[in-house]
This record gives sequence, C-alpha cells and structure tokens, in this order.
Amino acid sequence: MDVDECLKEWEDLVADYKRLETLNKDYVAKLEEVGELQASCLKELNHQRYRMSIINSALKRMEKKGTTKDERLANLEKEVMKRKAMLHEIEATLPKQNGLYLRIILGNVNVSILNKNDKFKYKDEYEKFKLILSAIAFVLAVANLFIDFRPLQLILIFLLVWYYCTLTIRESILKVNGSRIKGWWRLHHFISTVVAGILLVWPQNEPWNLFRHTFMWFIAYISVVQYMQFRYQSGVLYRLKALGARHNMDITIEGFHSWMWRGLSYLLPFLFGGYVFQLYIAYTLYQISDHPEATWQVAALSFSFLLIGIGNTATTLIVIPQKLNEQVSYLAVLFLILHCCNTYTILRTLRKKMQGERKLIYKLRAIAHRLAVLDQKWRQNKVEAKTS
Repeated sequence: MDVDECLKEWEDLVADYKRLETLNKDYVAKLEEVGELQASCLKELNHQRYRMSIINSALKRMEKKGTTKDERLANLEKEVMKRKAMLHEIEATLPKQNGLYLRIILGNVNVSILNKNDKFKYKDEYEKFKLILSAIAFVLAVANLFIDFRPLQLILIFLLVWYYCTLTIRESILKVNGSRIKGWWRLHHFISTVVAGILLVWPQNEPWNLFRHTFMWFIAYISVVQYMQFRYQSGVLYRLKALGARHNMDITIEGFHSWMWRGLSYLLPFLFGGYVFQLYIAYTLYQISDHPEATWQVAALSFSFLLIGIGNTATTLIVIPQKLNEQVSYLAVLFLILHCCNTYTILRTLRKKMQGERKLIYKLRAIAHRLAVLDQKWRQNKVEAKTS
C-alpha cells in the first residue's frame, strides 16, 4: 500500500467516522429521551396508585358502614384488582431503586436490567454460579476429609465466605429485577455468610480438630443436595413457567416451596436429612464448647447452626400442611410421621454416641495429665538425687 492508497483509505475512514458521530448523537438523544419517559412513567404510576388508594379507602369505609354490595361495587373491585396487576407489569419494565443492602454495598448505582433477554441471561448465570461453586465445594470438602492441611481448609472456608457474599448481592440484584425470593430463604444466606466468616477466624486448635471432619461431611452432603435441588427445581420451574403458573424470574433456592410438590417424593427426605445434620452440628458444637481450649467461635457457631436448622425445618413444615390439605393422600402424611420418628431416633442415637465419646476423651485426657504430672515428679526426684 503506497501513500496515495493510504490517503484514500483515510478519506473513507473520515466519512465512516461522520456517520458514527451522527449515530452517536442520535443514541445520546434517545438515551435522554428514554430517561425523560421513564421519569414520566414513574410519575404517572405513582399517581395511579395514589388515586387507587383513595378508591380502596372509600370502598373499605362503605364496607364498614354495612353498605350492600351491588353489581356496580363488585365490578369496581374486580377492575381495581385488574388494574393493580397491570400496574405491576408496567412497573417491571421501569428501573427500581436499590434496597438497603445494595445501597450499602454498591451505592446508588442503577442495577435494573430493562432488556428481558438480559434479565434471563443474568438469572441463568446465577443458577450456573451456584451449581459450579457447589461442585467445587464438594471436591474441596472430600479432599479435606483425607488431607489434614490447614491451607486447604482455609481455601474451602474462604470460598464459602466469597460464595455467600456474592450470592446475597446477586439475589438482591435479581429481586430488584423482579425475582420473588423472599422471607426466610433470603435471610438464610445472610446468616450463612456470618457463619462462614466466623469459621474463617476460628483458630486451629483442639476444638477445631474435633469438629473438622463433621463439618467437611456436612459440606459434602449439602453440595450433593444442592445439586439435586438445582436439577429438580429447574425442571419444575421450566414446566410451570411454560404453563404460565410461575414468574419468569423465579429462581432455584434452598428448601421447599409450595410450587415444588409434584414429584417431590425423592427429594424431601434429603432436605430433612440436611436439616437434621444442621441440628446435629449445633449439638456437637455445644458439646465442644465445654472444652478448655474452646473459643467464642464455638458457641457462636452452635447458635447459628441451631437457628438455621430450626428456621429451615419450621419453614418447610409450615408449607407442607398447606399442600396436604389440597392434594396429598394419606400416604404422604404417613411418610412425614415416619420421617419425624426416624429423625428423633437418629438424634437420640447420636446424642448417646457423642456422650460416650466425650467421656472417653475426657478420661484419656485425665490419664494423660496424671502421667505427665508423675513424669515431672519423677524427673524432679531424679535431679534432686543427683545433686544430693
């Protein structure tokens, strides 16, 4: 390419740049226009809700006064309900303010995803993130069962801290964009973040060595259960979304929900097994808290696991009776009763085993202490005999 060809190419490039500059100006103008339209829509949306609140208040006052409900009132109530649903759909297309947690972490950065395809992509990335991290945690937990290497243990615990911190942020962004995760299952991840942080600062001492294998087995078990939940819930959500029975931004989460009932027979025992495991860990840590070298982390973790176990069990047991009243046969009731009996038997057996192990450990320590005292006295007597 000679000088003349380079100059010609540059002239063509200048013409292309002018087109780019024009397109960019149009793009900036459209962005400003979109911002103004969003502000106008939000203003009108708030106006609609304000006027509807006045109408609802008037309807409630008439109901308290005992006004007979004629056809006009019934139609008006139906129209109000329809309008609420329509306003909710309109609101989903507009940017929302961040919640308190996101404002603390990210500030007032707008995290609303207005493009529907981008929303689905972000949700799918969230699901894949949980699945991949569960697989990595399983591998690390199994490795720690066979290798007593402190850096490897810290890698797993730091991974849990990062995982739960990231999970809470991603779930908050999904909630801003229409996902309906709420209640205990969201709080559960915040508590898990605290638990992982306490584990990270727990020093390597005798109580940690007593608890380490139990914790690694728990992480391995929970990772497998989370994979099973992901496979099951993603399939159920896909079918329900196709039928229009669930929201497109609903996600797979820990625990049991009313929409999960069909085909749950194989998953429910594993969920309750995980909850029993959490309560067992709380009891184990409570026993370890009596150890002379136990630090504050032991008691804090015992309370945290107890809270998580009770919260998971109670939330699941609240949902199940609602579904039992709807469509479940007597076999499901019998299954739940048998599971509760099995859980009680397992807890009693584990308690007896733990008590026996603790007594044996303390007896061995007492014998070791006495032997050390006798050895010290024998050495002192030997030194005194030599000096005399």
